[in-house]
Amino acid sequence: MKKIELDIVGLSYSQTQSGAYALVLGEVNGRRRLPIIIGSFEAQAIAIEIEKMTPSRPLTHDLFKSLGQAFNISIQEIIIYNLVDGIFYAKLVCFDGKKTVEIDARTSDAIAVSVRFDCPIYTYEFILSTAGIVIEGNDFVYLENINETPEEKTATHSASGTYNTLSEDELKSRLQQALTEEAYEKAAKIRDELNKRKSS
Repeated sequence: MKKIELDIVGLSYSQTQSGAYALVLGEVNGRRRLPIIIGSFEAQAIAIEIEKMTPSRPLTHDLFKSLGQAFNISIQEIIIYNLVDGIFYAKLVCFDGKKTVEIDARTSDAIAVSVRFDCPIYTYEFILSTAGIVIEGNDFVYLENINETPEEKTATHSASGTYNTLSEDELKSRLQQALTEEAYEKAAKIRDELNKRKSS
């Protein structure tokens, strides 16, 4: 079967399951999107690596990467190879320099590993045609806080508004504290404020 390459397009709170997240994969050079519901831990693991944050202690997927590198094992690709009763099945294609081995994994874990090994993500046409959605237009949209209630939006905006009044040194100090406390969502907001100041 022909493989179709996917990119990570967005990550947002799930509308259907409390405490879960929707990971949205997009067809490379295409308009179809594949939304996958994942747990908060895996969502956090994916977001941390995408945002290039360094946690105070290695997360499970960081440990997996370190272990693989220590024994010269690379992840060549991730394949989402099946969909049964709404559950996606994935595998890691690993290579140690001599042989290739396929290892079964939860899709969320496989993608958290893929962003660390910087390897491509693939699926098959029957999965995209079954579970994919078609997006009109050409824009890639990073889905952030799209399911917040008006109250949550106000709280988020007022929280980020308080960062406007802090000095750059205070922001850097708070960023370090947030990373130490593993409050990655807070750290991301502080980092965004710092980046906004650098670009202005």
